Amino acid sequence: MAQNTEVQLWRLDCGTVAANDLNAFSDTKAYTGQSKRLTSSCYLIRHGSDYLLWDTGLPSAMKGKPLDDSQAMDATVTLTIKEQLAQLKVDPARIKYVGLSHYHFDHSGQVADFPGATLIVGKGDWTVLTTDPASYGANPAPFAHWISGGGKVEQATTDKDVFGDGSVTMLRLPGHTPGHSGLLVRLKEKGPVLLTGDLAHFSENYASNGVPTFNVDRADTLASLDRFKKLADNLKATVIIQHEPADVGKLPTFPQAAE
Repeated sequence: MAQNTEVQLWRLDCGTVAANDLNAFSDTKAYTGQSKRLTSSCYLIRHGSDYLLWDTGLPSAMKGKPLDDSQAMDATVTLTIKEQLAQLKVDPARIKYVGLSHYHFDHSGQVADFPGATLIVGKGDWTVLTTDPASYGANPAPFAHWISGGGKVEQATTDKDVFGDGSVTMLRLPGHTPGHSGLLVRLKEKGPVLLTGDLAHFSENYASNGVPTFNVDRADTLASLDRFKKLADNLKATVIIQHEPADVGKLPTFPQAAE
């Protein structure tokens, strides 16, 4: 499929997570006694005159909150997405799509700030949000605008070609949540970039096919990891683990874009 429209990708800082008990990310207790600071990242993709926001990070209410190392996991935010969009002179109302890797609060925290956007989310995750959120630890509150019918929702049941030209594809990668997704962005200069969502949370976890204790399906997780890694190899793609601080450097420093 011919791809002629200009595509740019920005990494946004959407918070920091203190994983003070790293065993939460291993159902085989691979990280006993270990801790790690993780990043929370979001991504702005420009396709011609249209914008897609991939994930919306931690809630803005966490801005400036000190991290508590006595908690098993804690988080904070330095800048909101809106503040970073202002630096790029992008009006939040210009965001056409908000694509979410999944419903967890550190990926959907600022979604309500973009009520004019079409929400694209895996069907399995939307079903959880609208029918049985408590059983899966989902918080439907940020999605109230879309749940009430105030905004448009597209439920992805398979891979979704967002702009119809193969440049940006939402990948179905269930396991972490029922409708979990990743994102493939094809850039002219940099080539293919694969964003993991929460398929893995840090490099060692990705390399060892680690499964977090809070994933909903172990077999689906391993199948999704297998698919993603083969896709990365075949496309010779740059893999960005969204929570891995070391992967921040794989993309230009904000406000520069990858092209």
